[in-house]
Formats: sequence, C-alpha cells, structure tokens
Amino acid sequence: MTKILITGASGKVGSAFIAACRSRPEIQLRALCHNRILQEDEQLEVVQGSMADREAVRRAVDGVTHVVHLATCKETPEDVMDVTVKGLFWLLEECRSSPSFEQFVLIGGDASMGHFFYPHPIPVTEEQKHSAYPGCYALSKVLEETMLEQYYLQYDLNGCCLRAPWIMEKDDFRFSLSFGDDVFGGPRWAELVPPEMLAGYQESQAVPVMLDPDGVPVQRNFVHVDDLVAAIFAVIDQPQVARQQLFNICMDEPLDYRVVAQHLAETRGLPSVEVPTPYHSTWLDNSKAKFLLGWRPEVDARKLADLAWDYQRGTEDARRVWYPG
Repeated sequence: MTKILITGASGKVGSAFIAACRSRPEIQLRALCHNRILQEDEQLEVVQGSMADREAVRRAVDGVTHVVHLATCKETPEDVMDVTVKGLFWLLEECRSSPSFEQFVLIGGDASMGHFFYPHPIPVTEEQKHSAYPGCYALSKVLEETMLEQYYLQYDLNGCCLRAPWIMEKDDFRFSLSFGDDVFGGPRWAELVPPEMLAGYQESQAVPVMLDPDGVPVQRNFVHVDDLVAAIFAVIDQPQVARQQLFNICMDEPLDYRVVAQHLAETRGLPSVEVPTPYHSTWLDNSKAKFLLGWRPEVDARKLADLAWDYQRGTEDARRVWYPG
C-alpha cells in the first residue's frame, strides 16, 4: 500500500493533491500540520507539529512510503531557515533511515532561477545553474534543491524535484492583474503607474501589460495547480523514470502579458495599460518532463485567464493570502 506524507497539506497544492487522491483508494495519506489542522477521515491521518521539530518529523515519516514536500516560507526571515532548511533536513534524515521509505518528491520553484528578476537570453532548462534573486525565499528554494541533490550523492536517496513557477488556481490570476489593494502577489501594479491615473484604471478594470526595460511585453511562467498535481502523480507512478531527476513543470509557453490583455479585450471588453517595469522575460522549458514522464499541461495562458474570470466565489470560499510575497 502507498502511504504518502504531505507537508503543507492545507495549502493550495496540498488541498488539490488530497482531493485528487480521493479517487485513488489504494493511497493512504498523512498530513504534517502546524498552524492549520485538517479534518481526519478514513484516508487521511494528521500529525500535528512543526517541521523544525525533529520528533514531530519522526512521527510523521514513520511508516510512510512517500513524502510530497510542499511546505515553504515566503519572505519571512524569522521562519525560513527553521522551516525550509532545518525542516527539509529532518525530513531527509528520517527518510534515509526509514525501512518503509520509497520516494521523496520536492516541489521546488523557479525562484531558484531568478525568474523575471534577471535576463534569460535562452530557455531555462534543468541544466542551468541556480540564480536566486534578492530575499530569503529565493535563497531557500536554491538550498532545498541543493540539499536534495546532495542526499542523492551521499545516500543514493530516491527523490525528485518538480520545479514550478507561480502556481494558479480559481481566480488567482485575475487578482494578480488587479490595480487595487486586493492584488495577489507581485508586482503591485498601483505602485508602478502615475497616481493620478490609478483611480481610472481601477474603475475600468484595466489589465496591466508588463513591459521589460526595453519596452517589450514580458513573458512570465505559470502553472495551474491541476497540472502540477498531475505531474506529482506522474513521478509517483513512474519512480524509476523520475529517480533523482529535476523537472520544470509549467505551461508549454510562458504567458505573454500583451497576448493576455488582447484576449481579455476580445472576450471581456477590458481595456489595458502598458506598465514599464525592471523585469525580464523568462522561458522555462518543460521538454524534459514531457519527454520522460509523458506529462502534458492542459492549461495555457488563454485558458488560465478564462478560468480566472469565470470563477465565482461563494461566501464560504473567501480569498486568503496565508503569507507575504
């Protein structure tokens, strides 16, 4: 029987992964929860504790066959080393000594490659060296990938890393393009336009077109949460193919802000406004995952926009941002 430990189980990806596992009764789940506790049931068991606590991690890993590691910190320097670095270290230590352990799946991020902070003149493959942008979050993503790679060398650990860009669900993408205080993630568009123009942009629901320093529309990488969950199952179901591999998991092509603005103008009648920024285009290459795993993303830029604008939140489904960044 497959028994999977999930860290970050109550987050966006963890919740979607648990929901997808409901159709696979051969999988038993265990969640390591700290501040947010899930409801246990016949398929899901909960261990409460912090990843920084080795004893809590030991209880969580005991008897599991797989670990899907999703827990992370954003720009919270007071937590990031304990949760991201020490927490991963304890997980890997327990896994390498566990008689039941089979596979470790790390969800990494393109922050380890600097995403749009640095120029990338060619597509970013899994062979490119790390290049964290300023801040503790990007550094932590580099340290995660590096630590996992060293456990391959030191202990021949069976693991893999799925490097994902910005993960979207529901109406996330719509709010990532908001000129209001409800903007999700970055950039904060309201801070990049003339103050006297802001109210008009908000009222008209204008769509920002991010421009690079040369005035060219930026191309930026995204992935829908359902496509990432499909990739997690792909590596769990093909452990020998995925063994000690790194995969870029993203849309086939990065999202072009001008193309999205044109699509929303045609389908929703929304105006757009060009916004100069210091950011750069990046093309994250997912060919390796497609070739080795047979994985294919189903959500492209236009579908991502349609899903976000069509989504209707109920009163029980309020938007929440659990961490800064």
